[in-house]
Amino acid sequence: MALKMRASQRQALGSQTFVCPHGSVVRKAVGSKARAVSRQAQVVRAQAVSTPVETKVANGVSSSGAPAAGVYDSAGDISKTVLGIILGGGAGTRLYPLTKKRAKPAVPLGANYRLIDIPVSNCLNSNVTKIYCLTQFNSASLNRHLSQAYNSSVGGYNSRGFVEVLAASQSSANKSWFQGTADAVRQYMWLFEEAVREGVDDFLILSGDHLYRMDYREFVRKHRDSGAAITIAALPCAEKEASAFGLMKIDEAGVVVDFAEKPKGEALTKMRVDTSVLGVDPATAAAKPYIASMGIYVMSAKALRELLLNRMPGANDFGNEVIPGAKDAGYKVQAYAFKGYWEDIGTVEAFYNANLALADPEKAQFSFYDKDAPIYTMSRFLPPSKVLDCDVSMSIIGDGCVIKAGSKISNSIIGIRSLIGSDCIIDSAMMMGSDYYETLEECEYVPGCLPMGVGDGSIIRRAIVDKNARIGPKCQIINKDGVKEANREEQGFVIKDGIVVVIKDSHIPAGTII
Repeated sequence: MALKMRASQRQALGSQTFVCPHGSVVRKAVGSKARAVSRQAQVVRAQAVSTPVETKVANGVSSSGAPAAGVYDSAGDISKTVLGIILGGGAGTRLYPLTKKRAKPAVPLGANYRLIDIPVSNCLNSNVTKIYCLTQFNSASLNRHLSQAYNSSVGGYNSRGFVEVLAASQSSANKSWFQGTADAVRQYMWLFEEAVREGVDDFLILSGDHLYRMDYREFVRKHRDSGAAITIAALPCAEKEASAFGLMKIDEAGVVVDFAEKPKGEALTKMRVDTSVLGVDPATAAAKPYIASMGIYVMSAKALRELLLNRMPGANDFGNEVIPGAKDAGYKVQAYAFKGYWEDIGTVEAFYNANLALADPEKAQFSFYDKDAPIYTMSRFLPPSKVLDCDVSMSIIGDGCVIKAGSKISNSIIGIRSLIGSDCIIDSAMMMGSDYYETLEECEYVPGCLPMGVGDGSIIRRAIVDKNARIGPKCQIINKDGVKEANREEQGFVIKDGIVVVIKDSHIPAGTII
């Protein structure tokens, strides 16, 4: 009876008491800071599956539905039961030359970030702390970024959290490179099975070149509640944009019954569905009667292993082979409607437009300003940017920049450590900045001693300037002839979709007109 009394006393007294080994209940003084930390820890342990709210952005500030705390998580502790797998993509030919010296997920985004920060931050905000990124091209900068940005804070003494790159490698069992998304996962299945033995039940498969904010806990909960082998994140869309996506047809329970890759005409009409069965409001369901696959999946570990190793050992792609094959084989494939903003930024034009939209309050549908679901990145400890008597409008300026007097910056993204000379015009452009600061002594080692950054009196319009580029004084990067496509790598630039892309580490001599 005494033991029961002590237990009840301990429960009633709460976090400010402890029971000594001899049975005495002792009151312990706890400071306000310690109490706040304790409450925060309790919230984290009980983090909920929250219903995502459609993102709303006003004046560049987001009020999206971020992960809610304090509600019981019926999906279980997904930090232990879900493994995140980010597919880094292949050679990134659609984003070339931005992928010439880096993996696609390592491409800079929004002045301070990289593409990989989006899915990793979504995972961490959703309490998914076991994350692999699969890639096979130019993974050095990606590996460096992930190790410096996340691994010191994700894992710990009592947790097994990590964020790691898995690059394609040859083994005695497999001597080929990744042949596709499914093949990449198959080649590392031996490693993922170790995670399954430690308690992982589901794999969260993500893409490294999407821009969106999503609470994966609700996604996982819907997957488990439905009893599906595979759940696909789906985006309701209107007819005019539907033919650009892979579409799904669902029944009244949201189970996928048919797929169509970029259908048109009558084939498109046949893919109309009632999206309200997925929880979409009636007005949106009427305006957007198609559902497109976002390339984001939750798959049960058992089903994925069976599909990749036994049923379809030769399938290389998830979207075109594995998932349609799973449906045909009798596996339950469920759709999950995502109601927020999502953008595939896998091409130069889409990447350029998505970045510039971040700076425009009229166009912005995604914002980095969300205290409840922040986007994380590497802590660089850079000084504040210095702007000297300039005209700056509707632009984002990254950390550690210097913009000299007389320059005009409009509708542009200026990346970290950017150096812009006097009387320059930067209009509708994205500058990615620099990887390091350069002294005058270091510049002397560069042939011609052309300083890093943009020289005095230069004009850059509708262009992307990659990192560490050296643009001399009085240059005009404006695509004056309106060229749509051109490869001038030997001169330091490429034109794609009418956008001039100045290649990383390139030199543009003084007075050059592009």
